[in-house]
Amino acid sequence: MTADLAAALFTPRSVALVGASADPAKASSRPLRFLRRSGFAGAVYPVNRRAGTIDGEPAFPSLDALPEVPDHAFLMTPTAATVEAVGQCGRLGVPVVTVLSGGFAEAGPEGAARQRELAAVAAESGIRVLGPSSLGLVNTRTGLTLTANAAFAEPDLPRGGIFVASHSGSLIGALLSRGAACGAAFSHLVSVGGEVDLGIGEICGAAVADPDVTGFLLFLENLRHADRLRAFAREAAAHGKPVLAYKLGRSRTAAELAVSHTGSLAGEDDVAAAFLADCGIARAHTLDGLLEGLPLLARTPVRTGTTPRVGVVTTTGGGAAMVVDQLGVLGVEVAGPSPATLVRLAEAGAPAAPGAIVDLTLAGTRYAVMAAALDVLHASGEFDLVVAVVGSSARFEPEVAVRPIVDRADRGGLAAFLVPHAPEALAMLADAGVPAFRTPESCADAIAAALGRRPPRAVPPPPPAGPGPTRPLDEAASYAVLAELGVVAAPHRVVPVDDVETTGLEFPVAVKALSSALGHKSDVGGVVLGVETPAGVGEAAREIQAAVAGRGGVEISDVLVQSMADGLGEVLVGYRVDAGVGPLVLVAAGGVLTEVYADRSLRPAPVDLDTVRRMLAEVKGLAALRGHRGAQPGDLDALARLVVAVSELAGRADVAEAEINPVLVRPAGEGVVALDAVVRLFERPAGEP
Repeated sequence: MTADLAAALFTPRSVALVGASADPAKASSRPLRFLRRSGFAGAVYPVNRRAGTIDGEPAFPSLDALPEVPDHAFLMTPTAATVEAVGQCGRLGVPVVTVLSGGFAEAGPEGAARQRELAAVAAESGIRVLGPSSLGLVNTRTGLTLTANAAFAEPDLPRGGIFVASHSGSLIGALLSRGAACGAAFSHLVSVGGEVDLGIGEICGAAVADPDVTGFLLFLENLRHADRLRAFAREAAAHGKPVLAYKLGRSRTAAELAVSHTGSLAGEDDVAAAFLADCGIARAHTLDGLLEGLPLLARTPVRTGTTPRVGVVTTTGGGAAMVVDQLGVLGVEVAGPSPATLVRLAEAGAPAAPGAIVDLTLAGTRYAVMAAALDVLHASGEFDLVVAVVGSSARFEPEVAVRPIVDRADRGGLAAFLVPHAPEALAMLADAGVPAFRTPESCADAIAAALGRRPPRAVPPPPPAGPGPTRPLDEAASYAVLAELGVVAAPHRVVPVDDVETTGLEFPVAVKALSSALGHKSDVGGVVLGVETPAGVGEAAREIQAAVAGRGGVEISDVLVQSMADGLGEVLVGYRVDAGVGPLVLVAAGGVLTEVYADRSLRPAPVDLDTVRRMLAEVKGLAALRGHRGAQPGDLDALARLVVAVSELAGRADVAEAEINPVLVRPAGEGVVALDAVVRLFERPAGEP
């Protein structure tokens, strides 16, 4: 099926242009012109019931009138006629259609209904759909310029090994023109559009085994069809082909997942970052970094845990400082050479002062000096990557400081940033295969993306669940669900307000309203802490009953009485099923300011102990529990086991969300204990037991 899909998408023998126009001012006139200009060798059938000829070629009044069933139909029909046109293609046996028209899911309830109808028609006929709102696709090697994007009027499209897939149709044109300016060359460019059927993962997966495709650039607006994207990423890694993505949605205005603590903490971009990293997909945060970063990824091994060491050698301290500064912003530390390496540099005729960079000053503008410095730094084994930053000489005298870099291109672990505008030097580096950058921002962006990659993780597919309405459990019922995973809660009892019984509990205790209707009990007077006696429990229970009825509008008959406990710190552990990427687990610093600081770490679930240990190290607020500055260390091993246990909710189809806040962390060796929890279940469809 993949081979058939790839053929129909990228190497069709015949193409139908449905709705092609003879008016050169219309976008629907472009595909025919582009296909002819780019030398597409297959049959092209313009279809327009009014036009006798288009650009001097005969037009067919309908698909039924074509001399053969085309391999691929590009539909440029009005929105209202699109569903019927797809149905007709399906009845004729067309394998793939690309839908240019918009007005579907993005256009409100009416458009969403139209998209559901489109999906149903496609599924019924078995036809595969690219789009809607797809500007088309391009295969530069075969001349298949099947697009209405005006940027592809560009003559002599740069042909290479980069496969581009983008949710945005205009971006494939932007990447084409900008890429050509920096030496990037492309094999395919695909406008994915609304993904009613074919998603980015399946489209890229159809080309992953193509030996002429060397890597993938993705422009993502969402993570729809995340399971297919993950499967593609694993295939790409197995074929040794890097994947670099730019994902929109980093700003605070991005939609949050939910109103719970866990959802508020895990914004859309947190989910995207965790998912992409888990898939082994590197992420760029600048457009130039996206375009320039793939060669560095191709030459940089995927790391498995050690902290990377980046060295910088330069002829200009100011230019190098810009790169170091940008790397620091992205959390990548530049390491200076060891004293022994400094000695070897001096002996080789490339002396440098101790510090974070190897500043050769103007002496580095001599071939022998730059060459010696690169040789010594490479031989030292101290660096995972060496960045050579070249100043003004790169523009008019590239042979003196750029040529030594070019001559060492086969070593790997080497990149270059040219401070001036130096197209000749950039072309030299590109031809040699040396990753080269035009700005300090793109240089640092690509380095952080390349060194931050992890191998793709195999995650079992979650059982079918949701989406749909959910219902919360009360605190006691939530503890019972978590107890099945081995999560220990502080000793507690559920007692009626009018018949309090505290046998078996140690005082002092907390008394809490027990109701699944109360999201935040303390906000409505539903919690009394530090109760010392059984009589006090009864009094507190009655106060709580009155408070939550008056302030929260909830009538309760029971309270949960729980022994209070001491520890070293509080942590939030959360789990939820994201509608896009599936189960997630989150760890955050606990306490009342959890949401304010947004200090958290997130991963797709389930996770193992090694993954959780990395998560805990990412949460700055847990530094004290790690023994920072002599603080008594907490039992982070027990905390890690609890997080692993919670992540195993991914194996249950009925749990939509779980949150333990706080988890009390005791001293090392003494364990952890849950002090509050809420679990939400997916509602069962009517009639299910």
